Amino acid sequence: MIKERSAEQVWNDCLEIIKDNLSGQNFKTWFEPIKAIKLYQDILTIQVPSQFFYEWIEEHYIGLIKKVLKKEIGAEGKLEYQIVMDQDSAKTETPLTFNLPSLNMSTKNPSVNMPLDTAQHGIKNPFVIPGLKKVQVESQLNPKFSFDNFVEGDCNRLARSAGFAVSQKPGGNAFNPLLIYGGVGLGKTHLAQAIGLESKKNFPNKTVLYVQAEKFIAQFIDSVKNNNQNDFVHFYQMIDILIIDDVQFFAGKEKTQDVFFHIFNHLHQLGKQIVLTADRAPVDIQGIEQRLLSRFKWGLSADLQTPGLETRMAILDKKVHNNGLQLPKEVNEYLAYSITSNIRELEGALITLLAQSSLNKKIITLELAKAMIDKFVKSNAREVSIDYIQKVVCDYFDLAIDTMKSKTRKREVVQARQIAMYFAKNMTKSSLATIGMHCGGKDHATVLHACRTVNNLMDTDKRFRAYIDELEKKISINQ
Repeated sequence: MIKERSAEQVWNDCLEIIKDNLSGQNFKTWFEPIKAIKLYQDILTIQVPSQFFYEWIEEHYIGLIKKVLKKEIGAEGKLEYQIVMDQDSAKTETPLTFNLPSLNMSTKNPSVNMPLDTAQHGIKNPFVIPGLKKVQVESQLNPKFSFDNFVEGDCNRLARSAGFAVSQKPGGNAFNPLLIYGGVGLGKTHLAQAIGLESKKNFPNKTVLYVQAEKFIAQFIDSVKNNNQNDFVHFYQMIDILIIDDVQFFAGKEKTQDVFFHIFNHLHQLGKQIVLTADRAPVDIQGIEQRLLSRFKWGLSADLQTPGLETRMAILDKKVHNNGLQLPKEVNEYLAYSITSNIRELEGALITLLAQSSLNKKIITLELAKAMIDKFVKSNAREVSIDYIQKVVCDYFDLAIDTMKSKTRKREVVQARQIAMYFAKNMTKSSLATIGMHCGGKDHATVLHACRTVNNLMDTDKRFRAYIDELEKKISINQ
């Protein structure tokens, strides 16, 4: 009776039972692509699209398949897989036959149980240079980008804390995906790689991969040219912790977005960890399909802001210490006050200063730092910062910056604070709210009041006007 039925009929009967035991999405993903090839005596041959597909079916659904086939074929039945693979742009089929009662994880053919190498019938690793043999996926991580070398501050505390939590329990936390966003040079790549390094240290058996979005795009284009897109997709679907840097470069690339959408869904459904970085918040990324953007928002989006003065000084201290050097405190302060745009420029200024000192055999002094910064800053079109204004004002009145930012109502402190607000409004592009925040958490109305007070005193008090003129020169000279 069974032999009179075709392979398609037997398999369709099996699918009817399987469908009742799975979610619609799982059935569509893992069973609709399977084709019944032939039924000969008690052997049913089915075709699966890849080796990875076969391994996934056997690992997660073999118990269900075994029961269904036993019902349809009988206890003596056998199941044969045909795995379709791309091999040198030609289709090949690798048959794998098992007796039905033995369909379990222990029966895996060792010749195909190598998902992360470049064996003859294995999935191609897009990170392997043709002609070179490599059996493991390299993480592509830079050891210097660790949590130990990442300086925490108010500007990055949320992102750093979330990243560290991810590294302690990748895939098993609420931050999946974790999207880190911020401007150029604020530490996105450093933090993303730190997550990878820490995860690799905590879970050496997990496969961690860091890849820049542009590299991912190039690999996908190559896979299309070489007609091995399945290998490309299946390679990325086997990563445990996937880190994609600068996902904004996916904008406008529909095919790349489509393939990443499916990779993302697969990894997320399996509880694998995904870490992304971008130069702006998801809502501000143009050219990305809405369905992909919505997935970027599933976990946590944490921003990296421009580091404050204390964080910039700590970064310089850390950098100098790691190089076994010492930097005079006043030089550290001057660099931190002068370079405010991002961490990359700050480190660039420090490297330039160290090079000037080494090559010219000069001791690092404040004068040397000022001479170097003048050239460095001009080439980077620096504008005066609120922090620097506060430093000049506090130095002029011999006050500590912490005192000026405190809640004290002493007359000399209040006046210095108002003067700093006045110059910040006139010499920076910062909003009143931002100025108030830098000056002890004041609101915009307090800043407006301070500016009016300074203008009134300048009109009525010649001595006060002299203070303002002198301070303006000091600030302008050091811009």
